[in-house]
Amino acid sequence: MTSELGASFEALVRTVRAATVAVYDERNGGSGSGVLWDARGLVVTNAHVVRSRRLTVGLPDGRRTPARLIGRDPERDLAVLVAETALGGAAVATMRDSATLVPGELVLAVGNPHGVPGAAASGLIHRCNARWVVADVRLAPGNSGGPLADARGAIVGINSMIARGLALAVPSAAVRDFLQALPAGARAA
Repeated sequence: MTSELGASFEALVRTVRAATVAVYDERNGGSGSGVLWDARGLVVTNAHVVRSRRLTVGLPDGRRTPARLIGRDPERDLAVLVAETALGGAAVATMRDSATLVPGELVLAVGNPHGVPGAAASGLIHRCNARWVVADVRLAPGNSGGPLADARGAIVGINSMIARGLALAVPSAAVRDFLQALPAGARAA
């Protein structure tokens, strides 16, 4: 049983890692994580990760591509970029409505804390509301903008910060609303 559980968890981590990217703000020297949201090359991250327009996205296979900022909401701590080159078969995230989360569900955070690509941490949902998904997942600098996923690998939030020892993620429902509010030209980029 333990080896089956370990193998299942390993597969879950691989699935979420495949849609997790590194985001580099070339002008400010900052970095964080992001989620490859769709096949057009949209990447969702935190607004506090990207403060300039000189951006690069690092894919899980080691390739890097310039990216263009197409939307930013500092109040919700969300930003969306579009890769400027074709991503050639890179995996994209699946999303689950965060409103369906219940306390006690297993979640997984993947990101690039302290420059370690694809680091994973797991924990449980404490609560979820329109503002935050709160979980007892260990985050560190570099996890910002990365995915918080459920036990099936579906994205339920975008990791943002730690408060009182708990991880706070922007709910996937808020990400969906943010993306839908982008101007039509930006969404089609």
